[in-house]
Amino acid sequence: MDKKRSVELCAALSNAKGAPGFEDEVLTVLRAFGAELGDFREDSLRNLYLSRQGNKGSRPVVQLDAHTDEVAFMVQAIKPNGTLRFTTLGGWVNSNIPAHRVWVQTADGSYIPGVTASKPPHFMSETERRAQPVVEDMSIDIGASSREEVVESFHVRMAAPVVPDVTFTYDEKHDLMVGKAFDCRLGCASILRTLDSLRGKDLSVDVVGAFSVQEEMGTRGAAVTANTVNPDLAIVFEGCPADDTVAEPYMVQTAIHKGPMLRHIDARMITHPRFQRYALDLAEELGIPVQESVRTGGSTNGAPIHLSNQGVPVIVIGIPVRYIHTHYGIAAHSDVENAARLAAAILERMNADQISRF
Repeated sequence: MDKKRSVELCAALSNAKGAPGFEDEVLTVLRAFGAELGDFREDSLRNLYLSRQGNKGSRPVVQLDAHTDEVAFMVQAIKPNGTLRFTTLGGWVNSNIPAHRVWVQTADGSYIPGVTASKPPHFMSETERRAQPVVEDMSIDIGASSREEVVESFHVRMAAPVVPDVTFTYDEKHDLMVGKAFDCRLGCASILRTLDSLRGKDLSVDVVGAFSVQEEMGTRGAAVTANTVNPDLAIVFEGCPADDTVAEPYMVQTAIHKGPMLRHIDARMITHPRFQRYALDLAEELGIPVQESVRTGGSTNGAPIHLSNQGVPVIVIGIPVRYIHTHYGIAAHSDVENAARLAAAILERMNADQISRF
């Protein structure tokens, strides 16, 4: 996959609307860009599986994981004045929510624009101005003036998914992508890039890409994909929070432009030490830039996968993204390239004997 096609893939995935449980547009993009890479199938949760061309069915299985959903919102109720009360889907910081454009799904599945709104400062008391914002005091405004207008004219219903309205851009001079849902659409792109780079190559393992749903709601989809794929080894791709603008220099472990990040630990998984060391040593041998981190919070789909199938060696290859879990993320395309390079290099060298030594 050349760079132009790769950027187009990242753009299409980022622009796709995919609130947890409503990832349909993302799956459509993946099917279009991955049509020549193997066989697709879905389960009832809308997890999408891509079995690599060349799989034989009698060899160890390596699962490549990334999730298709994004942090989003859901309409909780329609107020008499025509605004929409909403709840969050995934881990938002409340102060990042107001004053942004969003897309609201209508009854026929199409989307209409709206704005996340809060009380204007002109109407706030001093106490309200000093208080931390709470979601219950916010609303989504689609321009309606009554509940009846929302239902009958705008055709918006309770439980409608809502996603940020952000259009992907790429600055080629500085190799910078700006867009929404980089957690984890850049991981989804990395799976397709990895499989594309392995086209026609003779491997000693079978490979299944698993694009899981509802990660932002508690890694729900991956609990199903792990039981379905039944992997002997797994590589989890994730759009992970970059710390290069918020941490002290000596603590920066996830910077953009410096390669993917491989975490040793997070809140729900100690990364398999031997598989982790294998990946880090291979990256050094091949000159692939990588970063290491020790995290005290956060988690990935590695958590349910590594506890499945009587225990699965898992590593997480993270693409650094500034300001994830907000409306906008910033990432370097080269980090996506190097994430896929490392995964492909691991798969080219992987076999049953190596897996048994982990």
